[in-house]
Amino acid sequence: MSIEISEERGVRFLHFGSPWIQGAMRISRPWSLELEYTRDLMAPLLLRGGPEWPERVLQVGLGAASITRFLHRHRPAAKVTVVEIDPEVIAAARHHFRLPEETPQLRIVVGDAHEFVATKDRKYDLIVVDGYDSKGRAGMLDSEPFYLNCRQRLARDGMISMNLLTRTRGVGASGERMRRAFDGRVLVLPPSEAGNTVALAATGDPIDESLHDLREAARRLKTVTGLDIAPMLARVGKTRGSDRVVL
Repeated sequence: MSIEISEERGVRFLHFGSPWIQGAMRISRPWSLELEYTRDLMAPLLLRGGPEWPERVLQVGLGAASITRFLHRHRPAAKVTVVEIDPEVIAAARHHFRLPEETPQLRIVVGDAHEFVATKDRKYDLIVVDGYDSKGRAGMLDSEPFYLNCRQRLARDGMISMNLLTRTRGVGASGERMRRAFDGRVLVLPPSEAGNTVALAATGDPIDESLHDLREAARRLKTVTGLDIAPMLARVGKTRGSDRVVL
């Protein structure tokens, strides 16, 4: 896989041998989430816990290390494990995208995430999945066995956020695989302007929040972290025909 770096108007982009953007970092604000879908991937911060949640995170797919940098900055106490199959992606993230150094709080694993979740027994509060090859294919990372194994890796009241980007078909089949694995407790968010669709799934206590309360929580989260999830909530309000988010 060919890894290429480009820059435009103060933003550095990661490409896997094609014009498609695989990650981005605003050079002046490296801790912010530049791409809309990466902000969508952080929607669980509105739905579970408080400023101390999550305590343990599994990140599948490193890309430009956007999620890694954000959590390192704004959830410094969280133990984050990143699983990335391609060592060259890790090297690019270190040299071009300010990947933080490994510490007791941050571990970078070179390996197959499908195998990782199938064989490890550690529990995580949050699993973030964004793993694709140069052609936008997720392979086994978009399979029912993978989702079932992720469910086993979630702690009580855990959540998974999954980028369901696809270049060749809709996300309906992916959503159905997630629903079967999580007994229907899945929310597929309306797609971002770039076409990425993020799906959320949960374990533990039911989630039932009004959009009004979530907007208030989003404002507080933005004040503390700079993360703006309000556009995602606006998309949800327009498409769901309900003033509540139930998961």
